[in-house]
Amino acid sequence: MDDDAQGRPLTAYPRPSVAVDTAVLAVRPTDGQLTVLLIRRESRHLDQSEALPGTFVHDRQRLAEAVARSLDQKVGLPADVVPEQLHVFDDPERDSRGWVMSVAHVVALPWRVVEPILSARPEVVVDRPIDRARGLPFDHDDIVRRAVAWLRERYAERPDPAGLLDEPFTMRQLRELHTAVAGEPPSSSDAFRRRMVDHLVAVKGELLRGTVGKPAQLFRRR
Repeated sequence: MDDDAQGRPLTAYPRPSVAVDTAVLAVRPTDGQLTVLLIRRESRHLDQSEALPGTFVHDRQRLAEAVARSLDQKVGLPADVVPEQLHVFDDPERDSRGWVMSVAHVVALPWRVVEPILSARPEVVVDRPIDRARGLPFDHDDIVRRAVAWLRERYAERPDPAGLLDEPFTMRQLRELHTAVAGEPPSSSDAFRRRMVDHLVAVKGELLRGTVGKPAQLFRRR
C-alpha cells in the first residue's frame, strides 16, 4: 500500500462500477460456423441492438455469481455452465454512461446445449457467426476477438478440450470441428490425424458405416 494511503478510508477513493460480460461460443452444425451468442436489447443509452450477455456486479457479490446470474436471466443457460475469466477491460471511456470496468469471461458449449435456448427464446437470443459479430457496444468486439483467440489456442494441439463433439466421433467429424474453430481446414489431413490420435482412444468394436468406402473408426477423448 502506498504511504499516502495509510489511514485514509476507502471511501476517499473514486470507485468504478464493475460489470461482467460473457462470450458464449458454439459451432453451428448446419453450416459449420463458429458463432457467439448475442442478446437483443433495447436501451436509450445505446444505438446498437445486440450485445454480449452481461450485468453489473451487485454489492458484496463474487464475479462468478454475477456471471451465472446474467447467463441465467438473459440467456437461460443452466447453472452448471462455468465460464473462465478472459480479460479485464478498464478503459475509463469504454462506457458513455460512466466509469465502468468489465471483467470479460468466455465459455464454449456444445450445440445440444445452445440449440434449445435459441429455439425457446428466438426473440431474445441469437447466434451470430464470429465474422458478423461486429459493431457491438462498449468493447464487445474486442471481447469476441479475444474469446475466439482463446478457443483457437486451446484447440491448436488438443482434439476437443471444450467437449463440443458428442462421443464417440470420427476423425472426419473432429477435423470438421477444428476447421470451424480455426476458420480454415488443417493444412494436412495426415498431419492432423497424427497430432490428434495420441489424445484419443479408439472405441473397440465400434465403426461408423457410411455409404462409400470402408467403415470409419470411432474415437473418444482420452
